[in-house]
Amino acid sequence: MKRRLPLSRRTMLGGAGALIALPWLEAMMPRTARRATAEPGDLPLRALFYYLPCGIHMPSWTPATEGPGYALPKILEPLLDEQSMVDLRGDVLVLSGLANNPAKPEGPGDHASGTSGFLTCTHVLKSEVEFLNDISIDQLIANAIGELTPHRSLQFGTAGGATMGNCDSGYSCAYTSNVSWADPKTPLPKLSAPQVIFDLLFSGFDPDATAEQLARRRANRLSVIDYADGQVESLQQKLGKTDRDKLDQYLTGLRELEKRVTNEQTEAICELPAMFSGAFQDYQGHVDLMTELMVLSLQCDQTRVITFMLENAGSGRNYEFIGAPGSHHEISHHQSLPENYAKLETIDRWEIAQFAKLLQRLKNSPEGDGNLLDNTVVYLSSEISDGNAHNHNDLPVLVAGKLGGALSPGRHVKYAGEPPLANLFISIANAFGIPAGTFGDDGTGPLTGLKV
Repeated sequence: MKRRLPLSRRTMLGGAGALIALPWLEAMMPRTARRATAEPGDLPLRALFYYLPCGIHMPSWTPATEGPGYALPKILEPLLDEQSMVDLRGDVLVLSGLANNPAKPEGPGDHASGTSGFLTCTHVLKSEVEFLNDISIDQLIANAIGELTPHRSLQFGTAGGATMGNCDSGYSCAYTSNVSWADPKTPLPKLSAPQVIFDLLFSGFDPDATAEQLARRRANRLSVIDYADGQVESLQQKLGKTDRDKLDQYLTGLRELEKRVTNEQTEAICELPAMFSGAFQDYQGHVDLMTELMVLSLQCDQTRVITFMLENAGSGRNYEFIGAPGSHHEISHHQSLPENYAKLETIDRWEIAQFAKLLQRLKNSPEGDGNLLDNTVVYLSSEISDGNAHNHNDLPVLVAGKLGGALSPGRHVKYAGEPPLANLFISIANAFGIPAGTFGDDGTGPLTGLKV
């Protein structure tokens, strides 16, 4: 049965206007909950989980000092870009010393086991034809709040992936290409083509459409916004200034994104096999589109839970376009060679620059008295720490946003004793009102130090 939206959302636009997914507006709150200005508790909370493959060059990642005011190490420098007026230091927690020990494999296979346990903190069954994991933290949250939005959760990535076969030392490909698990036996596959995602979210999705029908629709280039211009104008007259400004900003961004995802270059890129190394003629453009789609998905309240994989486990992507030629996976097995360290720094800095773009877009999206990032948690990490040692302790972890006041970013927190990564996920779940006391194989309770 088709899920119905809350009345306040369904009645905002009718007819052709139903093609447009609106941002969350203060006018959508029940009248009893409205105030002169929206307070943090009135606003929806969101979660985004961001996966990086092949570990991180940790000596250039970990800040030298703890607490606020720490100096950014080389890899994290993209969080501060004075030229483009980006300063995200106050929006990010750097967490050092966390361990995901259940993600250790049985023998070789650290990429698969680490990726399968990335959001489940569970030791998985090693098999090429069967898989056994547990629910991931994103789906735990989706089970609690997913009915409030058209999509319970969304899974995005830059590469596709199989669900069967051997992708890492006897581990099923399901373990290397998915981080979101609905239950122990159900990985949730991701979308990687921007055009498909745009159609799904903003202009209707017809999986049975013929190639001729799809070509006609794209050739016409009929903006979904133009269908409803009159209704949007009428709606704007009924909104307060904050909502009018937000709606105008959203529609402007949606128009620009639609132009980008429907041009010939992007279509060609999206139709090429995502797993083939070097297939994307403009990989940077592909990642930028995915970033925009993630922001709009949250901004328009299509979902409040997203996972994103910047490539699959053990990715062999060639980063020659940023001056680091060769397979990422092979480079990550650095063998302590200075030339590999230099390439890893280049790749890792580029990855953090993509993350910074996402955070800045969320920060530039007003909501209540603050912005979208204030009411969101954005978690970033990798399946392992050092790519050569394949260790699952002292993981590279960034936690951005304030999650409605549950987090106090702007600090480097260094933990002793290797507390479980699962405890961080328990804290996040609790912030969403989920009374979780345990999680995964080793989660024992909320993680301290996230709030001051």
